[in-house]
Amino acid sequence: MTTTTTVAFIGLGHMGGPMAANLVKAGHRVLGHDLVETCLATAVENGVERAKSAAEAAAVADVVITMLPAGRHVLSLYGQEGLLGAARPGTLFVDCSTIDVADSRAAHAAAAAAGHRSLDAPVSGGVVGAEAGTLTFMAGGDEAAFAEAEPLLAVMGKKAVHCGGAGAGQAAKICNNMILGVSMIAVSEAFVLAESLGLSDQALYDVASAASGQCWALTVNCPVPGPVPTSPANRDYRPGFAAPLMAKDLGLAANALRAGGIDAELGLRAAELYARFAEGAGAEQDFSGIVRAIRAVSSPSSTAETQKGTTA
Repeated sequence: MTTTTTVAFIGLGHMGGPMAANLVKAGHRVLGHDLVETCLATAVENGVERAKSAAEAAAVADVVITMLPAGRHVLSLYGQEGLLGAARPGTLFVDCSTIDVADSRAAHAAAAAAGHRSLDAPVSGGVVGAEAGTLTFMAGGDEAAFAEAEPLLAVMGKKAVHCGGAGAGQAAKICNNMILGVSMIAVSEAFVLAESLGLSDQALYDVASAASGQCWALTVNCPVPGPVPTSPANRDYRPGFAAPLMAKDLGLAANALRAGGIDAELGLRAAELYARFAEGAGAEQDFSGIVRAIRAVSSPSSTAETQKGTTA
């Protein structure tokens, strides 16, 4: 690929918008479309060319990138809304949405039937990573499609891993986020336990971060204010990675667990806890805010919220 690659970017929200802006900064021509006018307007301010429709953008693109909420949106856009039919033969389609593995494989099949090449390439890194261009891409599809997409992925992220064939990127994403969701619950429970035992948040962090309890949920996205100044806990849990998105990913993992007959008690339980949290108090919070839900159902007399007089 050259610096003059023409990219159609469909889905310019919290993640897609910054990703498209980084492609523009790198010298690529980006035509964008989003159903939300404010998202499209912000993208245009960042150098993205406004397209009247997704099909209009795809018609002149070398690569079509989608970042959409769910598999049904991807499949509808590819088929019913005519995106595949609008593109020139052999166009590379890169879906960065996080969707069900079966839906991803169906999208690959639809692209191939229409004479195109495709890649599923969900991301990890959240809004901060999208803005900074430090996302990790987990890609599924053939090696040639990955090689062609890699220069663009390198602009939007710091790492891209080819995980295997169609749907393999989605498989990696939901497995990774199942680890993350379970880890965050465990870390949050440990902090609430420590508080009930009179151990300060900082003391637990200093020990666990340098011992066998060390993990990303602790050292980067610490669920309590103080130990990690850049974590969402220090800005009232304003999302880096929103709880509803974690609930969605864990729901996809739970579906796959059930379909595969996998005995995964922690993964299924984490999906239940995050679904409940996201539907209630966590609807607009970072996923690390699950610590508040754990405190809320713990004995009030044993939590730091009571002991320290802080606000939950």
